Amino acid sequence: MSRTRAKGQKKRDVAGEAFAEGMRLVLANPALKAVDFNTCRREDCTLAPKDGLIRVDSDGVLHSHPDRLADGRDWAWALAHAVIHLGFGHVPAAKRVREQPDRYDLAARCAVVNRFLLTFPVGRTPEELPASYPDGDEEQLAARWRRDGIPAAYERCGSAGGEADQLLVDWGTWLGPPPPDWQLAFADALTRTMSAALDLAGGRRDTMDGKLAPQRPWEKALSWFISSYPLLGGIAAGIQLVADAELARAHGISIAAVNAEAGEIYVNPLRQFEDEEWRFVLAHEMLHAALRHGDRCGTRDPYLFNIAADYVINGWLCEMQVGTMPEGLLHDPDLKGLSAEEVYDRIAGDLRRMRRLSTLRGKGVGDILGGPLGSPRDYVDLDEFYRRGLCQGLDLHQQQERGFLPGGLVEEIRALSQPPLPWDAQLARWFDEFVPRPEPVRSYARPSRRQASTPDIPRAGRYFPPEEIARCTFGVVLDTSGSMDRTLLGKALGAIASYAEARDVPAARVVFCDAAPHDAGYLPVTDIAGKVRVHGRGGTVLQPGIDLLHRADDFPPTAPVLVITDGWCDVLRVRREHAYLVPQGARLPFTPRGPVFRVR
Repeated sequence: MSRTRAKGQKKRDVAGEAFAEGMRLVLANPALKAVDFNTCRREDCTLAPKDGLIRVDSDGVLHSHPDRLADGRDWAWALAHAVIHLGFGHVPAAKRVREQPDRYDLAARCAVVNRFLLTFPVGRTPEELPASYPDGDEEQLAARWRRDGIPAAYERCGSAGGEADQLLVDWGTWLGPPPPDWQLAFADALTRTMSAALDLAGGRRDTMDGKLAPQRPWEKALSWFISSYPLLGGIAAGIQLVADAELARAHGISIAAVNAEAGEIYVNPLRQFEDEEWRFVLAHEMLHAALRHGDRCGTRDPYLFNIAADYVINGWLCEMQVGTMPEGLLHDPDLKGLSAEEVYDRIAGDLRRMRRLSTLRGKGVGDILGGPLGSPRDYVDLDEFYRRGLCQGLDLHQQQERGFLPGGLVEEIRALSQPPLPWDAQLARWFDEFVPRPEPVRSYARPSRRQASTPDIPRAGRYFPPEEIARCTFGVVLDTSGSMDRTLLGKALGAIASYAEARDVPAARVVFCDAAPHDAGYLPVTDIAGKVRVHGRGGTVLQPGIDLLHRADDFPPTAPVLVITDGWCDVLRVRREHAYLVPQGARLPFTPRGPVFRVR
């Protein structure tokens, strides 16, 4: 087969195709496209670099040799480098012949441009260029390098190889229009590009060159809280809206629901409401989350407590005139001024009627969700996040005199501003309340040592009767199964020992439980933390240990019981004062009737 071209067939311009590809990549960038430049690829051009790719002059012309071979991505980088020289004002136009920049100015300007391209990548950066550049502007770098010399890595970092890639020419004799203001055009285009990138990241644009997508009504409502309503602005800034029709249908969400732990509000995008109504709906859900109504339910019926909280929140929002309440929501003026717990006590008597009422999620279901529908959000401390958001919002609301707030809402927010007591302080209060302190008795049968100043005056001695000592004790039922954490054991036993010793409790009744109870009898409180030998590492059955203390004749019927477990245990029935020590985040498999201290 003949290798000669057919007669009249044009030779393929490989260099021209690569240059065109590089130009396409440059013009795809809105900031670079805004700089009005021209290109010159004539064979007789004397300004084209002999060794490199591009030289830019102060007329805004980029010169290159038409036969220079390079990859399209390499051309894109060189063209962007030259265009940014124009945008940075390195080659300004003027009606006079000027002195050309020296090697220090050239190297400094190229270093600044390359540093910018590392954060604004276009094309492919040449491998021989350094990966980082020194701080400072062009003048600072040039002055430093004139004093200390140019580092070898920055000697040849332009787009013309070893030649100067910037050329100042006189356009006073040129008949064309004067060159435009490249610096202003580049700055304006760069600002628009950054704004478009932020809009794209925030979901307001579909593409970088697309128009702003109109905000959906629930997004406008959330933005209004951030910008115009300080009380809930901090909460709104940390809440994520999830508008998914399929998710709403799968989980039965009629209008909206909230998950405080995930930091998400789920809205049904198929529901049509006015902007004011969406404000009411979002404020309703944010107050559910911020006031932690899901955690405050306790042993109450979760749905009925959700109903009670809805009555309270809707009453507050109507008083504050936040948005417009959609039709069909729960509101009763007769319940004004009551807390959610008080409203619950009122409505709990008519369960049949109350279970037909609807929340924002729908009839018979609560809009306070217990688990995330999507991927959970990570917060260091959810309680602290919601508490800080509400308290700071309340302060801003009152400082700016933004309107009336119901007294019940202000009271609950002020209560949230007081951080909860740590678990060991709560345990100390429990000891003060339920573990009696032995009271000493004074008797002349055991006289005290006489004072040296009055040796003839006898004084009554102070001692503890045996019956008083036996009364001041408590029981410890300790989970010693394989799932128990030794750190938890150490913290819990150490706290018990220290508080008991501070209250002069001589001994405590200790029972170890795994698959069977092991009665350790009465142990001195100083031995509980350090000298107790833990028995067994089998399964977890704690009820036999509780029953052992109930039946023990030498254990006072009024003495309280402390149960230390990690939550992986059986259902317990304790018929005396008791409390639980569990790790932070653990859940008991039953509804506890005594206080639960969560060890951190």
